[in-house]
Amino acid sequence: MDRFTTLEVERALQHLVDWELNVERNAISRKFVFVDFNEAFAFMQSIAVQARVLDHHPEWCNVYNAVSIRWTSHDTKTLSQRDITMATYCDELFASI
Repeated sequence: MDRFTTLEVERALQHLVDWELNVERNAISRKFVFVDFNEAFAFMQSIAVQARVLDHHPEWCNVYNAVSIRWTSHDTKTLSQRDITMATYCDELFASI
C-alpha cells in the first residue's frame, strides 16, 4: 500500500470537511453524535461490516450517543486510500441516518 504524500492528504481532507488531521498520529478523526445509544451502535455495526470487507479497522470510542472514530494505516504508519475510503463511508452513512 502506498503512503499518501502531504499534497494527497490535503486534497483528501478538502472532501472530508468535518474530519481533523492529527499529524503526530498520522490519522484523521471525527466525532459523530446521534439521537440515542441504539442509533450510535447501529452506526458502529454498519462500519464494522464495511471494515471487515476492506480489512481496515478503526480506532474508536462510544459513549452513549456519541462515536469518535480515528482512521490511520498502521502498516504504512501514515494515511492511505483505505483511511479516506472509510472516512467517506462514515460520512455517507451518517448522512443517510
